[in-house]
Formats: sequence, C-alpha cells, structure tokens
Amino acid sequence: MSVDLLYGRNSIPLRLPEDIRVTVVRKHPMIPIRNPVQAVNRALEKPVGSPPLAEMARGRKTACILICDITRPVPNGTLLPPLIETITAAGISREDILILVATGLHRPNEGEELREIVGSDDLFRTIRAENHFARDREAHVDLGKTSRGIPILIDRRFVEADLKIVTGLVEPHFMAGYSGGRKLVAPGVAYQDTILNFHTAHILEHEKSANCIIEGNPLHEEQIEIVRKIGGIVGLNVVIDEKRRIGFVNFGEVEASHREAVAFMRKHGEVTLPRRFKTIVTTGAGYPLDRTYYQTVKGMVGVIDILEPGGTIIIASECSEGMGSREFVAAQRLLCEVGPDRFMSILTGRDKAHIDEWQTEMLIKALRVGTIRLHTTGLGNEELKDVFVDPVPSIEEAVMASVKAHGDPDVAVVPEGPYVIPRCP
Repeated sequence: MSVDLLYGRNSIPLRLPEDIRVTVVRKHPMIPIRNPVQAVNRALEKPVGSPPLAEMARGRKTACILICDITRPVPNGTLLPPLIETITAAGISREDILILVATGLHRPNEGEELREIVGSDDLFRTIRAENHFARDREAHVDLGKTSRGIPILIDRRFVEADLKIVTGLVEPHFMAGYSGGRKLVAPGVAYQDTILNFHTAHILEHEKSANCIIEGNPLHEEQIEIVRKIGGIVGLNVVIDEKRRIGFVNFGEVEASHREAVAFMRKHGEVTLPRRFKTIVTTGAGYPLDRTYYQTVKGMVGVIDILEPGGTIIIASECSEGMGSREFVAAQRLLCEVGPDRFMSILTGRDKAHIDEWQTEMLIKALRVGTIRLHTTGLGNEELKDVFVDPVPSIEEAVMASVKAHGDPDVAVVPEGPYVIPRCP
C-alpha cells in the first residue's frame, strides 16, 4: 500500500506492507470549477445578503481589501484581479485601493513573499500592498469592548476605508471552527490586546472552541461581535480541493456569505468514520502551512476525534522555516520545563494570554488523547529538544512500531492533514 502525503511543496510516499489495513481519509469529492475567473465575476454580480460589488463601490473613494498571510494557500491571483477590476470600473482609483495582509500576530510578508501571496504581478506593481502590524497601538482604532469585555482595536486603514472587503480560504480551524470571513478581521487586523484577550485558556478550553464548530463557539462569537461593531464588511470566500483547485466561491455580506461557504465546506471537509484507530498518520498539510512547527500543531489536533485513547499520531511536516516565533519557542520550553499540568495551571491563571502560547495549549489537547510522533527534515537537533513530542526518522518504521505496540494492524492515513476533519459518531 502506498499513499502520498502532503509535505513541503511536494509530497512524500508512505509505503506499508499489505498486511497493514489502511483507511485513507480524504475530503468528499469536490468538483473543481471549470472557469474560476468567470465564477468570481458571477459571485461579485450576484452576492449573498448585499448589493453587487459594483453598486457598493459606486460613489466611494477608498477601498481596503484584506488577504490572508503566507500561511494560507489562497488563490489570490484568481480572486483579486476581478475584484479590483470591478472596483476601479465603479470609480475608485487604483491609488486609493489598499491590499492589507491580515497577519494577526504572525510576522510580516515582504518582498518576493508579498508578491507570491498577492498572486498577480500586475496588481503587485500597481496596487499598494502592506502588512498589518498588531503591536503598533497607534495604527489601530478603539471601538470599545465586546460583551465579554474584550477590547476592540482594529487597524485604522481598514476601519476608515469606505469599502471594506475580506477575502480568504474557508477551511476547518481548530479554534474558531472554520477559517475565513470574520477571522480576517480578528485576529487578522486586530491589535495585540484584542488577540491576546480572546486567546486565553478560558476561551480556548471551552468544549466548542474546536474544529468545525461554529454554533456556541466563544471565539467565533467574539469575532462576530467585532465585525458587527465595525459594520459594512463584505467578503469574497473560496474553498479549494486537495489539489488546490477552486471548488466554490461566493461574495456578499461578511456573515451571510461566510455561513454559505461553511455549509459547502462541511459537505466536503468533515468525514465521518465508523470507528477510531490506535495508529493515525497525518500531515501538516504541505506548503505553505507546514513551514513551521507552530502551524504543524493543527494537523495533530485535526485527527484526535478518531484516535483511540492512548493511541499514536504520526505526523509528517517539513518545518522548513523552523519552529515559529520566539514567543512560541518560549512557550514550548516552558512546557518542557514544567510539564502539561503546570503549564495549563499557569495559562488558566491569566486574564490575557502571552503571544503564541495558545499553540502549545492546543498541542496539549492532542497529547491528552494519545502519543505523538513527528517526522520532519526542517528542524535541527537543538530545535527538536523543544517540540515535546517524539521525533522519528522514518514514518514507515513509526507506523510498524505503533501497530506492534497496540496489537492492531488498522491504520488511518490523512494525507491532507487539517484541511479534512475525520469524525467518529
């Protein structure tokens, strides 16, 4: 049995003997759109819950378009040209359009990386593209607080634009339920205090702060309050298949259009299996998500619903850029020093999270269910001391060791990692 696992910009083969019973978990089949540009134009003309984009843009002077950072494989080269063509045809000059990278607390994307995520050389040359900087207090507008008391501070370039547009990929997300839509605003272009307040353990340890859960998810509820406070936001949403082809696109009022995109994605990205497994192989979803160990945690959490308690997760992730932020490394080192119980005691005692420690918290969620093995070629020996899981040089050998230890030849393989979420009734 051979299965290709997404890894870096390519894939790596997983080859197992015939006596291993492999269940491959993929998205339900998604029919790719034949003419994606035409589909984008049609979505802009026939929106969900808002006037057509051309009508909305008419008479307005400025536009701010939020795009995801380098960690998401959003096909901006397909989405942005029709969007900007519609805006300029309606009378907004190219000089008054800003493409703003919704970095949240991630590092900025500059130079060739910025050109890559804009996805169009023409737009990169002719439209301003800038990064959000969450640590710059003066760059944000204070809009009050949410009903939970979380401060709402949002990038002034977005708040003060006449036309506010978010674009992005709708996919399962291990805290907010699904990515895209409101998530481009918060944490995307929020001040660090806003981000740190809704990434506390009090919110993330809630049972509904999880993959594919929207209803009752406290993080989602905070994000919705924030976009409603700003008002007037519209979204261009996209769903892609395992080969990164567009299977769905829509446009409209930010909440309504996002709900419709989530409903589509649910039918493909959520897969129900009849049983749990003691051995699971998954991935960090390949480039660009598996560039860091920080993002790799998503793949670990994505499969815990089908892991038998005490079972083994084996994850393949290139981590070509290393561990992630220095704050994340500090959180990992604290975990290594004090252990999971003391680490969580520290987090639950805080009213405001520390930057990126929430990813370590999510790692602990996976470790509560079973053991994790990591196959990577991007982390050196010093970095591997901080991962708090067991590194393995060979995925195949790790699988065979797990099968032998658990006495069970059934193995689940999730080649696309956290872009598909398996469930067990």
